[in-house]
Amino acid sequence: MVAQKIRTKLTYLDYAKTPEDERWELISGDLIMAAAPNTEHQMIQSDLGWHVKGFVMERDLGWVFYSAIDVVLSDYDTVQPDLVFVSKERADIITRAHIRGAPDLVVEIFSPSTARRDWRDKFDLYELHGVPEYWMADPEARVIWVRPARRLVRGGGTVRGRRYARLAHSGGLRAGFVGGIWAVRS
Repeated sequence: MVAQKIRTKLTYLDYAKTPEDERWELISGDLIMAAAPNTEHQMIQSDLGWHVKGFVMERDLGWVFYSAIDVVLSDYDTVQPDLVFVSKERADIITRAHIRGAPDLVVEIFSPSTARRDWRDKFDLYELHGVPEYWMADPEARVIWVRPARRLVRGGGTVRGRRYARLAHSGGLRAGFVGGIWAVRS
């Protein structure tokens, strides 16, 4: 007889016991430690956040959150996106401790240590839990992938069988609004 290893899935209750001075995420019941973002990551996050927050506040649309804010998608999935928007219509998912449910917009800025997880695992996770829009920013390639494709600003393509907008850049990343739709351009 061959003994099988039993995998124990961790829950939000386990996640909540992690030290507050460390960055952790819980994906499919696996606890994953995340490195602190580098300075380029922080600058992009700050710029995007400033523009998104200004747009949201000017129109009284809802709330913008920066990391580290826990987004509890299920008992087995808790993430800390780089930027989160929750509309006024969905304000009930905002609690004092965290956001419980799918935000209207999630932004992940790739870092060398997170790119694969942001692209593959979180992509699937956000889709599974009904996040309507997910931006994946790749500072090295100067590209931001935007889901869903129906809101293409320019460019586009298919990634893993799904349509995406591709916003390419030659210079630094710069934020702006095109026809009321958030875009990042050079």
